[in-house]
Amino acid sequence: MPVYPSSIDLSSRTLRFLTGQLAIRRREIGTRWRRLSAARQVLLALAHLRCGDTYAQLAAGFGIGIATVYRYIREAVEALAALAPSLAEAMTTIRAKAFVILDGTLLPIDRIAADTPYYSGKHKRHGMNVQVLTDPFGRLLRASPALPGSTHDLTAARQHGIIEALADAGMKCWADKAYQGVGGSVRVPFRGRRLKRWKRRHNTTHAKIRCLGERAMATLKGWRLLRKLRCSTNRITDVVKAVLVLHHASA
Repeated sequence: MPVYPSSIDLSSRTLRFLTGQLAIRRREIGTRWRRLSAARQVLLALAHLRCGDTYAQLAAGFGIGIATVYRYIREAVEALAALAPSLAEAMTTIRAKAFVILDGTLLPIDRIAADTPYYSGKHKRHGMNVQVLTDPFGRLLRASPALPGSTHDLTAARQHGIIEALADAGMKCWADKAYQGVGGSVRVPFRGRRLKRWKRRHNTTHAKIRCLGERAMATLKGWRLLRKLRCSTNRITDVVKAVLVLHHASA
């Protein structure tokens, strides 16, 4: 099979960070020898996460078996996911912000029509619901565990404890109409077609603030694997956590 050189648009800091984590893991489990060094395993994992390369492509490129590729990637993802901050830990950083932006996104998955829990009526496709918190400049602060795509954004935010955590911290939060009725410090636009002028102005200002959160969505989708997930839905939360940790490590 012919191969070709490629590149990964990530900093060397990200490579060193993950290499260090895998080296620690190998020492902990007493690994003596592997087909790939820790640095090469990192390149393999990043090519999968960032570029979306398939197991078959990576196996051919690195000269190893597909099963080995699967094990190496899973090990790297699990090592990173274990480092992801909890919501309580993330709130320490969030409290220092003037306000946050809350939004939900759908990560597409390869599921058939029979998989009803994963079908989003809003997006008209199968996927996993992830709740994203960003700072006032649209920088990604936290991404929640993934829930089936049919889950409403407000339901998902409540289930993850995001609404309660923001209320306890007294944090101002901007969100879209999907979070209507949540109350507290979460600010949402007015609904309806025939709104008074002051309400329309409010919605315009609200949208200008909230649109900055789209930068975080672009940050997530910059990891091409998240544009079309083909793994088990049980592993998607770990993949999201791994991406979040790598994003913060490269910042």
